[in-house]
Amino acid sequence: MTANQLSIKSKKFLDDLRVYLFSSGKNDREIREITEELEDHLYEAEQNGKSIDQIVGASPKEYMMSISSEMKTDYRAWAKYIPLIIVGSLSYFVFGDLIHGTLSYSLLKIIGSIVYSILFLGGVMIAFRYIARNQLSRMVEFFILLVPVMISMLLIGGILIVDSIYKTPVIDFGMIGSLVIGLFTLCFIILFSVWAKTVILPVTLLALHLPTYLLSFTSFNVVTQLITSTVITYVCIGLYLFYMVKKEKRNKEIIE
Repeated sequence: MTANQLSIKSKKFLDDLRVYLFSSGKNDREIREITEELEDHLYEAEQNGKSIDQIVGASPKEYMMSISSEMKTDYRAWAKYIPLIIVGSLSYFVFGDLIHGTLSYSLLKIIGSIVYSILFLGGVMIAFRYIARNQLSRMVEFFILLVPVMISMLLIGGILIVDSIYKTPVIDFGMIGSLVIGLFTLCFIILFSVWAKTVILPVTLLALHLPTYLLSFTSFNVVTQLITSTVITYVCIGLYLFYMVKKEKRNKEIIE
């Protein structure tokens, strides 16, 4: 393997290429073959004193799009990831509801959640493709990935409002069912974060729900808890962004 001997810039390009091809619906095996072949090519070029810009040209975006256009879209293989993404998007519902007790959902909420998950999936895939082909900093990547998350939160709010107006049959999962679903969702989040090489999902979930959970054990009134949890949420996200900025600066210093 030559990956560990590549420059940071070349490693990032290969990671971005994998994400772009994956989010474009390309076959996993073909993605591995192409990226491994390019990895060897980049290694040889760097050993001869050439930079990645001399290999992929002035526009990495066009290079990625060119490779993608030569590959067939494998809808069948790619479709297996859809349930995984849907579970990830539903985790915002699950953990928020577990804080207040057992899971119990109306039929309207379940259907609305499925629709919202499909839209969330589309938004995340678009965000991934945009990030990968534009070679952005980690901080900008975070903000772009935050867009479908925030839009999805607005959709969740809409679903909750409609659900409070129109009553439909309710499914109660009980204590055991709620714990099983919670543990399954937690395991998924961990595996997804390792696979995607980003902690944006757990960081966002913790920032949104952990302050609310901890404050529920205090003697503060509802309004005070809401204001305090909101402030803590923004502080946590701000600290994470600060960390990403510092990390990005260190990476740039290494590259230069």
